[in-house]
Amino acid sequence: TSAECGLLEIVETILVYKFPRMSHKEIEAMFSLSDLKQTKVYQEGREEGREEGSLEAKLESIPRLLALNLTVEQIAQALNLTVETVKQITQEIPSQNDEKQKK
Repeated sequence: TSAECGLLEIVETILVYKFPRMSHKEIEAMFSLSDLKQTKVYQEGREEGREEGSLEAKLESIPRLLALNLTVEQIAQALNLTVETVKQITQEIPSQNDEKQKK
């Protein structure tokens, strides 16, 4: 995922600066990808990325569920979100449509 790639790029940049006299291949050999995937930082970053993706998918589905005439409460229950979160998203929907019409 993009979160994993971003984390790997950051780690790679840090290693390059920490070991300026080593070649890219030497650094890769020193820190194999499988070792990196076992680190707590990598695992936490991966889990955070999954959670963000899951939340984003839920939020993007709210307008479609509203179009099916579900209530805010039904949507909140179905998506395991708070009613307040769903209400906030529903309030943002008309403003997005208004902006498109102005263009």
